[in-house]
Order: sequence, then C-alpha cells, then structure tokens
Amino acid sequence: MKKAGKIIALVSAGIILIVVFRFLWNNSSPESPVYEIISPQTGDIQNTTTATGNIEPRNEVALKPEISGIVSEIFKETGQKVRTGEVIASLKIITEIKQLKEAESRLQIAEIALEQVTKEYERQTMLFENHVIARNEYEVAEANYRKTVEEKNTAEDVLEIVKIGTSKRSNSVNNTLIHSRIAGTILDIPVKEGNSVISANAFNDGTTIAIIANMDDLIFKGTLDETEVGKITTGMPVFISIGAVNHEAIKAVLEYIAPKGEKKNGSVLYEIKAAIQTPNISFIRANYSANADIILEQVENAITIPESSIEFDRGTAYVYVLENNKSKPVFTKKQIEIGLSDGIIVEVKSGLNLSDKIRGIKIDSSVE
Repeated sequence: MKKAGKIIALVSAGIILIVVFRFLWNNSSPESPVYEIISPQTGDIQNTTTATGNIEPRNEVALKPEISGIVSEIFKETGQKVRTGEVIASLKIITEIKQLKEAESRLQIAEIALEQVTKEYERQTMLFENHVIARNEYEVAEANYRKTVEEKNTAEDVLEIVKIGTSKRSNSVNNTLIHSRIAGTILDIPVKEGNSVISANAFNDGTTIAIIANMDDLIFKGTLDETEVGKITTGMPVFISIGAVNHEAIKAVLEYIAPKGEKKNGSVLYEIKAAIQTPNISFIRANYSANADIILEQVENAITIPESSIEFDRGTAYVYVLENNKSKPVFTKKQIEIGLSDGIIVEVKSGLNLSDKIRGIKIDSSVE
C-alpha cells in the first residue's frame, strides 16, 4: 500500500509539473501581431493653409457734419438700409460769435461797395444814353455793378448759413441735414438726439453721425505668417468659415497680399484680403471673426490611403498588400508612388488598385 501511494504521488506531481510548464510556455511565447485591414478609397485631397481675421464690408463711410451744432432729430435706426442722398439726421446750428461777426462785417462791406458802385453805374448809364461816353466804358461800369451785386448776395448767403445752416437763395445748400453718401446698411449711429457735434477741421476729425456700409460687397481681411505667405498668390480659391454662424464654408477669392509685413509677438504677419463671392448672404454681420482656408494644392478623384499605412525606406514609399485572408494573414511588401498629402490621407499615383487590401495600423489586443 505504501508503494502504491508513492507511485500515485509521483504521477500527480508529474502531471502538475507538466500543466505548470505548459502554462508558462504558452504565456511566454510571443503573440502574432494583428493589423487592421484597409482598402484604398477614391476621394479628393486638399493642401491648405489657414489665416485668421474678420469679415468686413469693402466700402464703409463715416458721415460727419460740415458745421458744428446739436443733433436735433435722428430719422434712421441702426440696421436700416438707405439710398444715396437719404437724410439720416438733422442739426441745430450753434452760431459762433467770431463767424457771425465776420459774416455780418462782410455783408456790411458788400452793401457799402454796392451803394457806391450803383451811383457810378447810374451816372455812366446816363452819360452813355446821352452819347457822351463810349460803349466799352459803359460795359465796364455795368460789369463792375453786376459783380458787386453778386458779392453782396453771396455775403447774405454766408450770413444765413452761419445763422441757420441753410441759404434761401440756394435750396441745395443745407448743412443742417446729414445725407447718406452711399447706398447701404447703417452699421452704427454713435450719437443721440441732443448730443453736440463738431465739424472736421485741421485739428479734429469731427464727430461721426453714422457709419454706413454696402453689406452686399464683403471681404475677408486677415493675416498670414511669413512661413506661409510665400506659398500663396492672388486668385487662389478660399473657403471661409465663421465660428458664430453654423453654416457651410463660404467661397471667396484671394485678391490682395500685403507687400510688407508687421512684426507681432515675435512673428512677421502679412495682411491678406479675399473677396466673398457668395451672393445675398444675409446672416453675415460686419466684424465677424472668421478663418480662411486657402487651397494651395488639390487633386480630385484620386486613389487614397491613410498615411499611417505607409512605410518609408531611403525615400521610397512601401505598403504591405494582403495576399490571403486565412486565419493567419500573409502580407507582401510593395513599392508605391505617392502624391499630395493632407497629413491624414495621401494620394497613390501608382502601385495600388481599389481592389487591393493593405495592412493598416497594429491593433492592440489588450484593448477590448
């Protein structure tokens, strides 16, 4: 019995050693790597560079008064569309004592001169009618009289404009009304009724009554780093995206590249402008922040594969093509010719067909 027990113990120990050995062997042997199997696709590839900036109207006009005064009435509101010549606001004139005195003095001088010239003109007329003087002497006197009358009328007009901002003799002259100089949309009216405004002069830009712009003619205005500006030329297609608006990219054309850059935060930036081509874009507002993707190169309907599936050896590109799809896939290394890349997918010019299957990235078996 003792001998049989020893035999059973030895057999049991042997079985345990075999199981443990086999377990350790299986765990220590390397697993065969598993790769993603992918197929070439047909698609478009674009190589772009991005500029940041804003959407701005091409033509923006700030209306300023021709005389100083007080805003008496505002006829329009921000956001309204106006035509050329429409009245935006009216002013009440604040008469400056110096200008008033100068205008009154000019009128008095003109009246004195007219009184003297009138007497001379009447005397010359009588002498001419009595055939005492020649016609040319009479015509000189007549011209001098008419000139003096016109100077007196002009002095009256100036005095009226200084006092009330308009001239009775010329209805077209009315400095108290602020007219729109272009057709467009009112972007801002920075003044209110009762505000004082001043005219533009050599020492002051003047008070802005309203800002008007043509919102049907918009441009993208932004900056591009010096490392990218050498890759672009005018006429390139541009696609603009606006963060504040959930809308598809807006088409534009690059029309301006600044010849001189400005250094900001250690980088040299060049201003660029692109004309927006999409008509009737009612959802765009002035000064929206936007990004402009400038297309440097593009190919259409090309055979494409992920760039991560390519291996390089001494500047030559290779992929691993699947030869069979059994339990243990077999791949063959194959040289290909590649073209344009956007950093994610790359164009395959030759070496692959759409029916081929290639090895992709390695699949991590530890991730379920």
